[in-house]
Amino acid sequence: MADSDEKKPAKAKAPKAKTADAAPAETAPPATDAPAAIESPATTEQPAVTAAADAPAKPAKKPAKAKKEEAAAAPAPEPPKENLSLNPDDIEKPKIIKAKGSKNVHTGIAHVLSTFNNTIVTITDLKGNVIGWSSAGKVGFKGSRKSTAYAAQMVAQDASRQAMGHGLKEVEVLVRGPGAGRESAVRALQAIGLDLTVIRDVTPVPHNGCRPPKQRRV
Repeated sequence: MADSDEKKPAKAKAPKAKTADAAPAETAPPATDAPAAIESPATTEQPAVTAAADAPAKPAKKPAKAKKEEAAAAPAPEPPKENLSLNPDDIEKPKIIKAKGSKNVHTGIAHVLSTFNNTIVTITDLKGNVIGWSSAGKVGFKGSRKSTAYAAQMVAQDASRQAMGHGLKEVEVLVRGPGAGRESAVRALQAIGLDLTVIRDVTPVPHNGCRPPKQRRV
């Protein structure tokens, strides 16, 4: 009987050991679930990777903006430089277009009025009928540039172009005034191709003609 009683507890202990072994077996499945938990972040990282792959596609617009900025920053074309030389070889000869009501005037008179503020060139026939005229303001100069030698050169070219449209070839030059465009206007007339027969200074000079004003009292 005693032996049977001793065997029973031993049998009873065996199931306990089995239960102890079963407990680790039950805890094992959670260990298999751990990799699944580790894999889930990898799956969540895939959209981030795709988003990161899509991100480099956006900077493609930046080069286009950079090109626009470069085009805006590009220097504007420089305006044509003015020819300030008075050499007859450097003066460009303008195109001569025959006037509609051409008068076939071969000889004329060029009246050059050169003041401190402006230069006016008027070309007439021998009777005094105007066949061409120009001034610094008409050519496009403004302000203090109207009285320069370059402006007088351009004025003479414009007036002579109009007169040569009527067939002008020879001209007599009458210069009047103390301005800076006296010589440049005459040189421009000669450079265009007109034959200058006479160059005369007709600036009016007073010779005791008018009574002077009375003395100023202070």
